[in-house]
Amino acid sequence: MSAEPPVLPDAEEARRWAVEELGKSEYREATPSWLQTLWMDFLDWLSSLDGSAQSAGPLPTPVIGIVVALVIAVAVILARPRLNAASRQPKDVFEADYEVTAADYRRRSEASAAAGNWGDAVVDRFRALVRSAEDRTILDPQPGRTADEVAHELSVPFSAEAHRLDHAANTFDAVRYGNMAPRSSDYADMAALDAALEAGKPERSQAAGRAEVMP
Repeated sequence: MSAEPPVLPDAEEARRWAVEELGKSEYREATPSWLQTLWMDFLDWLSSLDGSAQSAGPLPTPVIGIVVALVIAVAVILARPRLNAASRQPKDVFEADYEVTAADYRRRSEASAAAGNWGDAVVDRFRALVRSAEDRTILDPQPGRTADEVAHELSVPFSAEAHRLDHAANTFDAVRYGNMAPRSSDYADMAALDAALEAGKPERSQAAGRAEVMP
């Protein structure tokens, strides 16, 4: 008896597989523009298989399955290096060997905001609140500290601001190390958090409180 042929998708299922796989955000963000164009052309071709466009006739099902597998494989191969590079990118709050005061960061952020440069305004405002916390000895100066670490450490003495701190850290990373285009409202939120922390009184930890009452 001859071996049965492998199970291959029909045209509709192949189109669905390709759309679902290549429609993932990591491919849209990490692939170069020419591959995005190739992807769109491929999806147009798949759409033509249902008879909605003039064509010489659908390709055999085995050919469709092979083409889908090849396109997905190429997308994964081309996207992976850029995805890996992004994951290895440092996420430090401050630039190496670059000392700026909290007041200077605030002036820079306000100047950037006045010019409509919301990216620099958001980044410098977050750095201002971190540098201010270091100046007030709420945070110990620590090279290489990430925005997530800042949010985690400051949420202890400023527990009421924990949610806003987490949001601010995510915004900083998305703007500084991602491809997020911030808006004026993102800067307004960052500036409001900076002002709240500057005016607020840090809470004492329970451990510190117990130490003070011990004989």
